[in-house]
Amino acid sequence: MTDNDAQQEGLDAAEEEIDEEPAEGAGPAADPADDVEPADEQSADADEPAEAEPDEDAGPTLDDDVMSDEEADLLIPVEDYLGAGVHIGTQQKTADMERFIHRVRTDGLYVLDVSKTDGRIRTAADFLANYDAEQILVTSSRQYGRFPAEKFAEAVGARARTGRFIPGTLTNPKYDGYIEPDVVVVTDPIGDAQAVKEAITVGIPVIAMCDSNNQTSNVDLVVPTNNKGRKALSVVYWLLANEVLDKRGAEPSYSLEDFESMV
Repeated sequence: MTDNDAQQEGLDAAEEEIDEEPAEGAGPAADPADDVEPADEQSADADEPAEAEPDEDAGPTLDDDVMSDEEADLLIPVEDYLGAGVHIGTQQKTADMERFIHRVRTDGLYVLDVSKTDGRIRTAADFLANYDAEQILVTSSRQYGRFPAEKFAEAVGARARTGRFIPGTLTNPKYDGYIEPDVVVVTDPIGDAQAVKEAITVGIPVIAMCDSNNQTSNVDLVVPTNNKGRKALSVVYWLLANEVLDKRGAEPSYSLEDFESMV
């Protein structure tokens, strides 16, 4: 990525920060009868790929070549991002995520640019701070994302739906668990595909933690990160929660340990 490309990325909370508008008609009809979860979008518990949690055992992670902007003013020291494996992508990349990738390692893993991760956390916080807390929904079907997602919801006053996302949660008023949030935060557009699909159907924005292998055509705001590892997700959700609180004028009072599950 050239310096001009990086500058054009402009990680601020401006209108152009929205990555892509959801495609017209991309979601299913809101009729409850049509709201059946496709087999390939069901909860990822039983069929997640073998590389589901790469940040814990993916080899050396304390490699300081992880961002294009070496002078970036980060929320936490770059070493803390590295220690959590936030920068470690998969061995696959999509064209959508190429602009967030700094380089590829000798073992084939793509390295995400942590300065862009940091900037997008700030942008997402700016965006979320404009919403009533109870109108924010956070989801995670991935096991390692459930605890930090729930902690994020607790910290900012949002609602959480972790584990399998029940079809109709956003689209079927007859379902007992039906809710009408104004914005959805998802941990992985693949594992949380049902939540993304329903958000598109009802026309609300989607913020997503996206790894190097994610498609982002139905995501409004990408936060590039390792979205499969326990430590990485704990760090990103912790920073996002504290930034949202800060933008609201509240005193951030949560430590990283509060977001780390021992499971």
